[in-house]
Amino acid sequence: MLGAMPDSAPELTLRLHPKIAEIAAVDWDACAGDDNPFVSHAFLSALEESGSASPRSGWLPQHLALRDGDGRLLAVAPAYAKSHSYGEYVFDHAWAQAFERAGGDYYPKLQVAVPFSPVPGPRLLIRPGSGLPPAALGQALAQATEQLGFSSAHVTFCSEPEWTALGEAGWLRRLGTQFHWLNDGYASFDDFLAALSSRKRKQLKRERRDAQSAGLDFRVLQGAAITPRHWKAFHRFYMDTVDRKWGSAYLTERFWPLLAERLGERVVLMVAERDGEPVAGALNLMGRDALYGRNWGASVEAPFLHFELCYYQAIDFAIARGLKRVEAGAQGQHKIQRGYLPVPTYSAHWICHGGLRRAVAEFLEAERPAMLEEMAALAEASPFRTADTD
Repeated sequence: MLGAMPDSAPELTLRLHPKIAEIAAVDWDACAGDDNPFVSHAFLSALEESGSASPRSGWLPQHLALRDGDGRLLAVAPAYAKSHSYGEYVFDHAWAQAFERAGGDYYPKLQVAVPFSPVPGPRLLIRPGSGLPPAALGQALAQATEQLGFSSAHVTFCSEPEWTALGEAGWLRRLGTQFHWLNDGYASFDDFLAALSSRKRKQLKRERRDAQSAGLDFRVLQGAAITPRHWKAFHRFYMDTVDRKWGSAYLTERFWPLLAERLGERVVLMVAERDGEPVAGALNLMGRDALYGRNWGASVEAPFLHFELCYYQAIDFAIARGLKRVEAGAQGQHKIQRGYLPVPTYSAHWICHGGLRRAVAEFLEAERPAMLEEMAALAEASPFRTADTD
């Protein structure tokens, strides 16, 4: 318990919870809403109960809860004490190194985020009708950061309105970029292809044809249709990808079936099988308007298998269900040629030490216009037809 918020109504009380289980799911989700599954009680509790977001991985839950004088939950934020900067996808390693070279302690810090998930969405989860502005929750986060002796607080992959509100409250603002596919009312994948330039249309058709001629059967599974054998195979794929790319696995084998149990039909697994056995898979979660691509892996090599499972099957699924977009995760300029265009992502940072704050502020002032220029340049590589292309 951190007590009443300073410079605010005395009936607002801030508390940090070391387990999301301490907050009733119905109360948390009343604040989080049902649009983005990654901030749901179900997803976050699956991370904790599976041992994925835990002291072992360096993500210690410190979930913020703001209550009124009657104990009614007005707002929450998924927050974690961190002793490192891994699994975040908004990189502040240089800030940490500079501060520590100057004799400071950058860790621990407070991270307001969805662990291991670079998925944009709300982070300051306010109960509708509470009348609480996002800046009030930002003030609560700043208070918690300073009272607990953290060097800083970081709200990563937040929404643009939250980013704006936090900036107006004195937080430092950062821009990033991802690549999302937007559904322009397409009736089918061929309808989407017709919107591309002739050269790009032929390229995507060839990639799909080659992937689907590799002797594999492609299936889309949801919820209870994903069996234990699928999850067992998928964990092998995940571990193989981690071993090749990152070297440290955060998500435990228990996480996948627990996720499916908690989120049901919102869990979508694109699977490639050979002779009835899973040999590759791509995990997605479905929100109200979007399909969110997360993890993928394979035990075989086949032409364009990654593109087929992660990008094209996702587009097929989104079109069939009338979803507005597909978000395919962090990084990857190769996504542009598959119809995934650059969009901005947002993060906000509260830094307690005045000297470090000034240095980071100067860095971000220079970085933001550079990011906007980079996104504009990337957009020039769009595969969609224009007046100058056929």
